[in-house]
Amino acid sequence: MTDDLTPVIAASTRWLLTAYPDPGGALSRALAEAQARQAVTLAATLRYPTVLDVQLLHLLAPSGSQRLDRLTGCEPQPDDTAWRTWIDETVVSWAACLLADPALADRATHRAVTAAGLHRLTSPGERDREATPLLRHPDLLENIAGLHRPQLMELLSLDSADLP
Repeated sequence: MTDDLTPVIAASTRWLLTAYPDPGGALSRALAEAQARQAVTLAATLRYPTVLDVQLLHLLAPSGSQRLDRLTGCEPQPDDTAWRTWIDETVVSWAACLLADPALADRATHRAVTAAGLHRLTSPGERDREATPLLRHPDLLENIAGLHRPQLMELLSLDSADLP
């Protein structure tokens, strides 16, 4: 993966953590961030697999967070606007799909070139789940995950019958 995805990964991870906060505490915060970052990194790698794709992203700019904020009822602070412009709606939607379904995340790792070290995403332990009750809750994520799930399923060559 190219470092050019770093701003999109950072902003999209921050958005997920803001919209679906951890229960509190330093350990929960760190575990939630690790899981969100892994999901966003995998989603971004799947969405922008080549250097040309990343260059096009920078030329055309990410979609921003307006629609995501509206769907979750998030009201950004005035000083939050700069980083929110780097949020990619499709990447966040795919990350939500991956967070809600570890089996799907595991399937997705087989498509990504650099998918090593994503065990917190694909095989979350009890502490991982305790740190992310909102971030991994399928019902709470559905309005975001459903936005671009069909494209992810098509990319992974899956249909709804293939999922548990």
